[in-house]
Amino acid sequence: MSPNRSLLLPAVALAAWTFFMWAWMYAVRIPAIRRARMKLDPTAPRGEQMATLPPEVRWKADNYNHLFEQPTLFYPVLIIAALLPGTGTVELALAWTYVGFRVVHSVFQATVNKIEVRFALFFLSSLVLLGLVVKTGLALLS
Repeated sequence: MSPNRSLLLPAVALAAWTFFMWAWMYAVRIPAIRRARMKLDPTAPRGEQMATLPPEVRWKADNYNHLFEQPTLFYPVLIIAALLPGTGTVELALAWTYVGFRVVHSVFQATVNKIEVRFALFFLSSLVLLGLVVKTGLALLS
């Protein structure tokens, strides 16, 4: 596989991870709703009913939602990098490092959720993503 084409693998991996978190969220949420005998009310303000579930249940949904925030920058930058000649090894390492940090962040948030550690993981993943943005931007300008 060419280096540029292989740049798309981390994007697919993060998308697959997002679906893993989706499945984990519902695997925990549906039984919790049943245990609480919750009557789902479509007129309740968004999030109000789910806020009554235990924190350990909500953490999975919180992380699933987070995977639709900053990673939305990751996907287009990676596609741009894959389309550019002269990109490859460094961008690939940054992309996989970003995915690794996001997976660790997800697992940590979904299980322990200590905010200081979560923030450190988020901060480090953000620096990696920034590096990918800068490296891809420079490649685009050259």
